[in-house]
Amino acid sequence: MQITDVRIRLIAKEGKLKAVASITIDNEFVVHDIKVIEGEKGLFIAMPSKKSADGEYRDIAHPINSETRSKLEQIILDQYEITRGGAISEQELAGESADF
Repeated sequence: MQITDVRIRLIAKEGKLKAVASITIDNEFVVHDIKVIEGEKGLFIAMPSKKSADGEYRDIAHPINSETRSKLEQIILDQYEITRGGAISEQELAGESADF
């Protein structure tokens, strides 16, 4: 399995949610709504989920093992940093301030 594309949509509002990512696997399968969240120990990803009848959130797509989760998280967070850096640079060039 290869992650062949990662798209990041930055979130401008204040709060823990920093971005939403979509990944493409093997140029054939897409997973949307992976959240990039700022936690107490730094950035992490949360897989797409939905609220169940008992009020708990359950992942609807997720890696099966911790090694795959770590690889996926690293790929998404690396692309987040690249995207965030580009957004800051573009705003600085335009003379605007960036609030991230």
